Parts: sequence; structure tokens; C-alpha cells
Amino acid sequence: MPQLLPSASELAAHALAEPGFAAWQQGYGPVQHSPETRAAVFRMAHQLVQAGQQPDLACVYALLRALDRLNAAGLWLVVHMTYARRVRLDGVALEPDDFKVKPEGHTGGALNMVPGYAAYLALNALTGETRGWLMGQGHCVAAVEALNLLTANQHPEQVARYGCDEAGMSRLVADFYSYAQAPDGAPAVPLGSHVNPHTAGGIAEGGYLGFAELQYCHLPLPGEKLVAFLSDGAAEEQRGSDWMPRWWRAQDCGVALPVMIANGRRIEQRTELGTQTGLEGFRQHLRRCGFDPISFDGRDPAAFVCALWQMEQRLGHRVAELHSGILDYPLPMPYAIAETEKGFGFYGAGSNAAHNLPLPANPHLDDTARALFNRHAAALWVAPDELSQVCAQFRGGRAERALERDHPLALRQPAAPQLPELHYHGQDCSPMSALERFFVELVQANPQLRPRVGNPDELASNRLEGVLRALKHRVCAPESELEAVDGAIITALNEEAVVSACLANQGGLNLVASYEAFCVKMLGAVRQTLIFARQQKEVGRPAGWLGWPLVATSHTWENGKNQQSHQDTSFCEALLGEMNDMLRVLFPADHNSLLALLPAVYQARGQLACIVSPKRERPAQFDQQQAEQLARDGALLLDQQEGADPVLLIASGSYQLSEMRRAAERLSAKKCAWRLVYLQEPGRFREPRDRWEAQAVAPAALRDALFPAQYPRRVLLTHMRPEVARGHLWPVLGDARCNRVLGYRNRGGTLDEAGMLFANQATWAHVLQAVTEVLGIPARKLLSKEEQAALAGTGRPECLR
Repeated sequence: MPQLLPSASELAAHALAEPGFAAWQQGYGPVQHSPETRAAVFRMAHQLVQAGQQPDLACVYALLRALDRLNAAGLWLVVHMTYARRVRLDGVALEPDDFKVKPEGHTGGALNMVPGYAAYLALNALTGETRGWLMGQGHCVAAVEALNLLTANQHPEQVARYGCDEAGMSRLVADFYSYAQAPDGAPAVPLGSHVNPHTAGGIAEGGYLGFAELQYCHLPLPGEKLVAFLSDGAAEEQRGSDWMPRWWRAQDCGVALPVMIANGRRIEQRTELGTQTGLEGFRQHLRRCGFDPISFDGRDPAAFVCALWQMEQRLGHRVAELHSGILDYPLPMPYAIAETEKGFGFYGAGSNAAHNLPLPANPHLDDTARALFNRHAAALWVAPDELSQVCAQFRGGRAERALERDHPLALRQPAAPQLPELHYHGQDCSPMSALERFFVELVQANPQLRPRVGNPDELASNRLEGVLRALKHRVCAPESELEAVDGAIITALNEEAVVSACLANQGGLNLVASYEAFCVKMLGAVRQTLIFARQQKEVGRPAGWLGWPLVATSHTWENGKNQQSHQDTSFCEALLGEMNDMLRVLFPADHNSLLALLPAVYQARGQLACIVSPKRERPAQFDQQQAEQLARDGALLLDQQEGADPVLLIASGSYQLSEMRRAAERLSAKKCAWRLVYLQEPGRFREPRDRWEAQAVAPAALRDALFPAQYPRRVLLTHMRPEVARGHLWPVLGDARCNRVLGYRNRGGTLDEAGMLFANQATWAHVLQAVTEVLGIPARKLLSKEEQAALAGTGRPECLR
């Protein structure tokens, strides 16, 4: 096995001895193989043969020669997807009516992805091993869809529509950005503008640039391999992407191969990496972060193959050196930089226009643009007979391995976890203690499921000391008993990075806990996962990963000491807008109610939960039976006093329940009728927005039993902003003239819990004031003069404590 790159004379001699090498060296279309790439191919070919992964050198060179043509065909199909309504496999120039009236596509980035994804397919074929793939630039999906069609790597619905013939390819290009809509409002074709569940092997939309950079090293499990295509703009700017060597461990992580497509341009300006100075600075930055950067010709698919192969070999050597005691963590993780120009292979490469529509005008209308398209597309054309042979080479040899659409990361279906015993009790305590014990025991009972805890704050402060002691912060050089090289807690003051560690751990058990106000920074990453999982369900291939909770604690009502930046209910409000079958928003009020929720949360598939929980000691509100019924139904009748003109009191949130109970006591003392319902899961009582969500909302009989029509006067005290709660809960609030909703009004400061409640007009006394309004009775019927003065802002708030 040659270790050093061969000289030019050695390569020349090898070309004489191996006709396949000489034939491959000729390149094809826009691809010309540099001396560096030729040397790398020579070395890789010998290594593959010596490792027994290929029978001889000729087979390697034959596949690489086919790769050049597959790459050209992919580029050709991508530009047709942007501009054309049909293809001509005979190479005849397209006419005006063959072009789209309104072309659309992220053409330049997709063209840059063609050699990368084609190389990924080629490496799998050369080694007989199916790797996973991830693409941060989801808008470059045309590259993936084009090559999947050519290599027969498609889901059944695409197989039926997009055959590898002129008719099938024409349907593909016509469908791309066709905006076709089905009668139910859904897209009418199995194709999208970004990676989606119709995209064979896709595991993330990639619509939010920067999240692939944060997730790729956490995705593969031991024994798995992942190729992650990353954006240069996102990679140079997304803080946290350069921390991956901190987190990667050979004992619990699979092989992760990051490949940055350095095309030098954002949408309308050059990136810092678009200059040699910027590239060299980035390479130095990577080395300082613990990476082992490899730069190569990003225009050449063979260079991609060699880089990926070399990355795998290097990482394998590093792990061997770790085990022999030569190296410690962090290991130098290979990181490939594919140096190219935006839109290479077609007109306008390297320009701002290459991002979207590189031609100067619409070829449907403009003769010059049409001539440019036909001339540049002709340089990419592969004759039908030759293309058929190329496609057959890539389709063959899969009998011993899975299709790329079925790589392990795309088929996550971990075994159901063994649940620990539930320890209910009636003591006053922090509700977080229920989660702490449950999660530690859950991890201990399921050693086959890799645990990850996302921690952007302080676990001890958030009352998860037991989790910290059991699982420990993951570090490279432990300084205390709460840190370990193999720790399972990913800690960084970057909410996007830590939540991404858990979103990516789809083969294990997860927990994220943060101050409520700072959870907002996680929203984009969480939403990308939810969207993709929902779409997977809609196409009939639901996600199989185990559910887990995003815990918003140290929350708004008990964070008055830290000023208003720490007082924000936006996280749960935003997530309440997601589909309830994908994301449950939960407000447990005490230890037992939180504990009762956890089994269903961790047994769910493809579903997350947002749990808004106090961390401070709270009174015990529910016994085991009540807690379990509450977890099952989403709301619970707590108590009532019969009488005329009853008012329905609804509490949602721990502090809100305490205030409502106090208001109910006053109503009883004043001989007023009332009914108190605790609303733990507001989303269960919304109006369903489609048939999948309809399966996740409460049945009408339960809703009517909890919120009966004979109680038209209603007061809701919510953890959230009143306007948000009112919008989601209109089905249970009834006539707006007969209800009031109280909650967070964007008021705060350095205040204690009682002060926060008063500042936001959300105390028990404000509830009673609302009751007088819906009942149409004077405030003096329920409140003293001193209390009325406090509510009016002319008295002493302390009298309400």
C-alpha cells in the first residue's frame, strides 16, 4: 500500500500499465483531474485493492470513470430542473416552449453539491458500505434528487413518477418548483424545494443554515458512518460548529465526516472563505479547535471520494493511537474543505447570480439566454447509451448492502425503553426532583440507549444535581468529580449547540433543561426537527426516534431576581403553535403531576414535549390517581361549590393553581358558586387543524365534561401571555363577553414571585376582580376596600400576599 503520493513520472508509468487509469485521467465535461487528484486516486485505488474492498485496480478506475459521467449528468439534470419543463436525452437543443415560464432554483449551490453527493455514492459503491448523509444546505436538494433518480435510489412514490428515461426525467424537471397543489392543500408532487421525506435518505430539511454544523457529530452511533455536507457561510459564522472535537468520543460516536463546500459566496456577497487569506485563516482556526483540515479540488468528484476515504483512514489511525496511549482527547478530527466556485460547471459560475438564476434572462423569452443554456448544457450531456451503462454501474453491486435511502440514520427505530418505577409521594418539593430521579434511573435501566443531556445553564441551579452526579459534564480534561471524558452532559452557553446534541441523538435517551427565557434560542433547531418528523408521518414513514422533554424551568414567575431579560414565556407559546401530535406543551404543577407525564413522553415516537416546570418547592396538589388522570386527559376537575350563577375557574401553571385555589376559598367564604379545573396540556383542547392533530386532541365528551355549557362565565389564569392562551383555547373559553384571561403581561423586574404576579395582574385578587366582571357584580362583594385599592394601584400590594 503506497503511503506517499507518487511523482509525476510514477503516475505516467502507471497510466501506461493501467489503461483504466489513463482513460479516467482524461476527465469529462467541465471536470479536469489535477495532478494532486490523480496522485490521490492512485493511492486510494491501491489501498482499496490491498484492503480487499475491490478485486483489482481496473475496477476502481472503471467506477471513477463512470463517476465523471454521472457527475456531468447530474449537473445537466440540475440546470434543467431550474430552467426547463422537459429534457432531451438525444442532446438536441431546447426550444422556447421547452422552458419554464418562471424558472426557479438554488442553482449554484445545487451544482456544487453534485460532485459531493455523487462522490458519496461512489465511495459507498467502492467499499460496499452504505454511509449516511446530511446536507446543511437543504436548498441544494436538486443535486440529490437528480442523482437519486439516475442511480435508482428513490422511495416508492418517486420510483412511480420519476423513471430513468426521458419521460421520467421530464416529469422531475417539470415538477421542480411547479407549486402543484393537491385538493387538500398539500404539495401535489413528491418533490420539494428543500430536503424532505420524499428525498431518499434525507434526515433533515436543512432549511435553517447552521444546524447541520451543530448536529453532525452527534448523529452516528458506533459502527455507523455519516458524511455531512456543510455550508461555508454557516461554518465560518455558526458558533458551536467548531466545538465538535470536544464532544466526539470513539466509544459512543460513529464516524462523522464533515465536508464544507467552500464556494466563496453567500446569496449576494462573497464569504470570508472566498479568499485565500480567509481559507488559510479558517484552516488555522480549525487546527486550533482540534480539527485536522484537508483541502481539495471541490470541482472534481474523484477528489471528493479521495478526501472522504482519507478522512476515514486518518480517523481510524487516530483512534488506534488513542487506544495505544499515544493520543488523548480531543482527537484531531478530519475536516474536509472542498474548494470550488459557486455554480461550477455552468454559465455564470462564481457570480452572485449563480446562487439562484445564473443566466442573464429567462430562456423561455430571451434568445440569448436560451442559446447560453443550450451551449452550456451541451457541455454536460452524456449520450444515452453511455449514461445507461453508467447508471447501471452505480445501481449494481447493491445486493450486499442497503440502498442509500435506507442508511441506518434514516431508519432510526430504537427499542422501547425499560421504564423505571414511579415514586409518587405527597410531600412539598421541587417538581424537578421527579424528573431528576426518573431520568437517572431510566438511563441506568437502558444501557443500550446512548444518553445525552443538553445543558446551557446550570444543572444544579435547575435542581438536576442527581443527573449531574450520575452523567457528568463531557470534557477532555476533567477537573472535578462532576466532569468526565465520557460524560453524557453537553454543556455550553449556546442553546442551539446543546439542543442540537439531543436532537441529533435519535438512537438514544435525551433531556434538555434550561432557563425558560433562554429556551427561545432553541426554537429554530427544534422546529426544523418537528417539521421534518411531521412530514415523515404525512408520507407514511413516521419517525421512530424516542420522545423526550425540553424542560423550561427557572421560569418566568420565579425568576424575578434576575430582571426582565429572564422573564419570558415565548418558548412555550411558540411551541404551542406547532402541531399537537408532534409537540406537547405541558404545565405540571407539582412533583406527582410531572412524574406521571414522563412515561408517555419517553415512550412516544417522533414527538417532543415542552415541560414548563417550577424548580422551587411547590405544594403537593395531586395524588397518584389524579396525576395519572391529568397526564392522560390533559385537564382535571379539582373541586367545585354548587350554587347559582357558578363561575368556571381554569388554572394553567403551578403558581397559577395556587392563586386560583386562594381565589376559590374567598368565593366559598362569600357563598359564590365555582368550579376549578386544572389545565395541564392546553393543546389538547384546541380546535384540531388537520386529521393527524385531531387524533391528539381531547374527545368532545371529555371537553364537555370538564368545561360544561352550564358554566358560561369563565376565568382563565395562565402561565403564558393571555392573548396567546385565548387564541389557542377559544373552544373552551366560550363567549368572549363572558370570560377573562389573565397571565403574563410583559411586566417584570427585580421582584419575587408575589411581586411578579401582582405586576402582571395575575394574583388571586385579580382573579376575583375578573369574576366580578363576568358575573356583573360590584367588586366590594368579593374584595375589601384595601384590596380594591391595591388592585387600582392606589394602595399597598403587600396586602394581597
